Amino acid sequence: MTEKKEKYYGADAIVDSLINHDVKYVFGIPGAKIDRVFEKLDHPTSKNAPQFILTRHEQNAAFMAAGIGRITGQPGVVITTSGPGASNLATGLATATTEGDPVLAISGQVQRTDLLRLTHQSMDNTSVFTGITKYDAEVQDPDNISEVIANAYQEAEASKQGASFISIPQDVTDSEVKTDVLAPMPAPTLGPASPIESTLLAARIKKAKLPVLLVGMRASDPSTTTAIRNLVRDTHLPVVETFQGAGIISRELEDDFFGRVGLFRNQPGDKLLKESDLVIAIGYDPVEYEPRNWNTNPDRSIVVIDSMAAQLDKNFQPRRELVGDISQTLEFLLPYMKGFKMPEEAEKILDQLRDQLKLRDEPPAIEEGQVQAHPLAVIQAMQERITDDMTVTVDVGSFYIWMARHFRSYNPRHLLFSNGMQTLGVALPWAISAALVRPETKIVSVSGDGGFLFSAQDLETAVRLNLNIVHLIWNDGNYDMVKFQEEMKYGQSAAVHFGPVDFVKYAESFGAKGMRVKKAGDLEKVLDEAFKAQGPVVVDIPVDYSFNQELGKQLLDDQLR
Repeated sequence: MTEKKEKYYGADAIVDSLINHDVKYVFGIPGAKIDRVFEKLDHPTSKNAPQFILTRHEQNAAFMAAGIGRITGQPGVVITTSGPGASNLATGLATATTEGDPVLAISGQVQRTDLLRLTHQSMDNTSVFTGITKYDAEVQDPDNISEVIANAYQEAEASKQGASFISIPQDVTDSEVKTDVLAPMPAPTLGPASPIESTLLAARIKKAKLPVLLVGMRASDPSTTTAIRNLVRDTHLPVVETFQGAGIISRELEDDFFGRVGLFRNQPGDKLLKESDLVIAIGYDPVEYEPRNWNTNPDRSIVVIDSMAAQLDKNFQPRRELVGDISQTLEFLLPYMKGFKMPEEAEKILDQLRDQLKLRDEPPAIEEGQVQAHPLAVIQAMQERITDDMTVTVDVGSFYIWMARHFRSYNPRHLLFSNGMQTLGVALPWAISAALVRPETKIVSVSGDGGFLFSAQDLETAVRLNLNIVHLIWNDGNYDMVKFQEEMKYGQSAAVHFGPVDFVKYAESFGAKGMRVKKAGDLEKVLDEAFKAQGPVVVDIPVDYSFNQELGKQLLDDQLR
């Protein structure tokens, strides 16, 4: 008697397609329209099946998938049910697409016969995501599931990276599939840009009075980081990082690092860009720091080295574009730079800027009885405890301006900011992703007392997974990034003050360790205890933001909004 072959469903094709793409984690929340997929994920038949991480909100699941994408460069995966399960992904996917984080999102949908009816959770899924993803599709045939996933994954991974969205009706997921899933395909490999252009660039750099490297989000992968470091090690070209380029310059090359640009003006990096007659923009994306904010000199020459063509505007019209594999292009350039030395006049400017970088990071002395900590004191205490291999995830608020300006990081994709969208609530979900990918180190996440509660329900997820995360809450009782800008514009603030929350009890109610800094002088002692603890720790730090008025004078006018 012939053994009866077990049916192979759409849900099986989804899971096997994820396996073929070497997906390690899937984040999400189940629901009836796609529950067969979750049954396959939570009770896998293959040892290579992704680990399913149940979250407490679909938006946080999207943030976690984006965190995987940003850290690894490979699409993170989120799966949700229909209706609000899908629509709750919107903020996470919009942030991922804007900020170049590869994500593959899959949501359930009503069965095909109900797509044009006003039924329970019936929604035109793809229309919702058309403007905020790189790719969106709804699968209408079970035998097409694997090819749609393959194309969506490929599009998410291609430059500029971003989010792909797939809607799958319930009856497609539950239908039998008769075709094999697509075999894994390697990503297309780019070659270096034109060799002639590389030799011309070398000549251009050698003739420049003050050449500068502006390194951005697409320069942060391992091979490109290595190539940039090799170039800087041999030439000592000065480097300015964007927020997402943080950590590209290593500790040993710190003398060639002149800070980050992205939100504020008159920083050493801004001044260097202003003085430069040749800016080489490597993997830079305009969303990181709009060209109008730094490129005000029409006579300056700009050369782009990137994996994609530049977006042009009246403030960004490169003289040349070297498009191809960035690391290979830089490797080809390096031999032509032998014997290069920065001009003597340029070195005088660089020495002045180095002095400014050193002086601006010192916190003021603590006064007796002082409760609230100065932002620079918190950053200094963090810097002394956070090693180069630790990952720091940063939410959005006044603290993120201070962190972006003053916190040093020496490994790429180890200091994560949301700058393109400035999305509240990303820090804790990103920290969860980082703890999964980098379990051998402590993970530090930073938020304000406002933004923390945007995603704090997934503290339970961190506790359930026993992740070593130290979450620091800079507490002042306001949405302060809005507050101090309102005060600068109108002389008073509006609609920014909220009531207190006992974050120690909140953390403990989830099973995490909760701690509070009761006076500024205790900050270091509390942080020492927090960093020694196992599992998730939440530290409530009262912060004095009265210094933001001075900080605000350095913000770009178009950021005051």
